[in-house]
Amino acid sequence: MVQAPHPAGVSVRGRGAVSNASGRFERLSEEAFDDGWAPDEDGPAKVRTTLQIERARTILTRNDSPDIGFDRSINPYRGCEHGCTYCYARPAHAYMGLSPGLDFETKLFFKPDAAKLLERELSKPTYRPASVHIGGNTDPYQPAEKTHRITRDVLKVLDAFNHPFSLITKSALVVRDLDIIAPMAERGLARVFVSVTTLDRALARAMEPRAATPERRLWALQQLAAAGVATGISFAPSIPGLNDHEMEAVLERAASVGVKAAAYVTLRLPLEIKDLFREWLEAARPDRARRVMSLVRQMRGGLDYDAQWGSRMRGQGPIAELMSRRFALACDRLGLNRTRTSPRLDLFRPPQRLDSQMELFG
Repeated sequence: MVQAPHPAGVSVRGRGAVSNASGRFERLSEEAFDDGWAPDEDGPAKVRTTLQIERARTILTRNDSPDIGFDRSINPYRGCEHGCTYCYARPAHAYMGLSPGLDFETKLFFKPDAAKLLERELSKPTYRPASVHIGGNTDPYQPAEKTHRITRDVLKVLDAFNHPFSLITKSALVVRDLDIIAPMAERGLARVFVSVTTLDRALARAMEPRAATPERRLWALQQLAAAGVATGISFAPSIPGLNDHEMEAVLERAASVGVKAAAYVTLRLPLEIKDLFREWLEAARPDRARRVMSLVRQMRGGLDYDAQWGSRMRGQGPIAELMSRRFALACDRLGLNRTRTSPRLDLFRPPQRLDSQMELFG
């Protein structure tokens, strides 16, 4: 049973979710509420972040989704301290007996054996290479990476094997690893996307409270592009009535710092996220809440979310079509997505001996 540490609908400073309801697999549920007798007039107590070791058996996660551009991914962390209110990964925390709400961004798990597991999987005689995506679920450069350096260790293994990868992040910490990423990019093995959802710092702080500021993310894109890395901007999610009007401006800023590729994804609200996002909207942007949710439903056939293949990433209907058209026109005007290169697979070679290198990860 998950207990909510503060009344639902009351924001916690530096956190995204405003509630902590029990996960959907719990037999009993409990939610805190404001009964008017709270002794602390200044609001709820600070919620601290905790990290726990997860002993994974494998590190490569496979998928066969027809609308995802990769079939394998690596997630060094479970949960994400960035606290993005809209994060589609939140429902996965319910499998751990935890809440997709505040628990998702405060009770985190890390995989210290990720690099060793990856070395073992890539060394199997039956393994066939294809680009692996880092951060398909949670951000590989969230704050914990500064200390644990698990993503960096994973990159070292991919480098040793000449294995192609892509990654996506909202953190400027990715620049720290340019000493690995840039040489791999020169060999056609690396592609990095940075997600920028808004140029409005106040909105970013409310919606993505512990992610890098928009300007820091653009700086990271500039550093990556200048180092010769195949770099892309992800405008995701595009939320009608909240940030979608910034699409062209975000793409323009990205193009101005050397970015050559772009993508966008429409807001997705599966499972618990629909309630968490609605709560956040009503608390953070009460003047827009009803309008935003109405537009979202117009893009989802009257529902908060439609998981149908082929449309779940973009939505349907006139609003979705207009959003798609605006994106295409902006990319054409800015010269984005004009060239596409496939990752190099022919360079993949298991190294003769990686044992001495792996000792560095201990």
